[in-house]
Amino acid sequence: MTIVPCPDFDSGMRTQTLILILCLVVLPVAIVCNFPPSVSGAGADEKAVRDADEAWSKAALAKDLDKTVSYYADDAIVLPPNEAALTTKDGIRNLWKGFLDSLTSISWNTTRVEVSKTGDMAVTTGTYELTMKDGTKDHGKYCEVWKKKAGTWKVATDMFSSDLPCTPASPAPGTAERK
Repeated sequence: MTIVPCPDFDSGMRTQTLILILCLVVLPVAIVCNFPPSVSGAGADEKAVRDADEAWSKAALAKDLDKTVSYYADDAIVLPPNEAALTTKDGIRNLWKGFLDSLTSISWNTTRVEVSKTGDMAVTTGTYELTMKDGTKDHGKYCEVWKKKAGTWKVATDMFSSDLPCTPASPAPGTAERK
């Protein structure tokens, strides 16, 4: 009895072809699965927030107090540097009145917008520049939380701070430094 060896029909070709096909099918599926699910309208919400923030900056530059304050939600909180938090429309209005009365220019630029998966909240960060009437210039950063209420984006929380170093406080009158 003679045993005839089976011929090698594969010769490595079939295995290589199978691996190539698997790579061409599995790799794209793996890549697609790594992307987070998109929320319908998320791009539109991001654009709406960016546009609202830009319009708000233009209203402040035009020194339109009513328009500037109108971007805040009724229950907004503003966290200015070196001051107590402002939680009323009157407090926020008075802060902006003081700003606009003392400035020759103000502008800010949104550098980042993140919209919640539900599409009803967004966070923006960016930079600002301003010039006071006395010529003093300032620049810094800000963070805003926007909420969509009845289809309109409003600022719920506004926080900003200067990038310039703090100036030391002057000693109180009558308190001489002793050696």
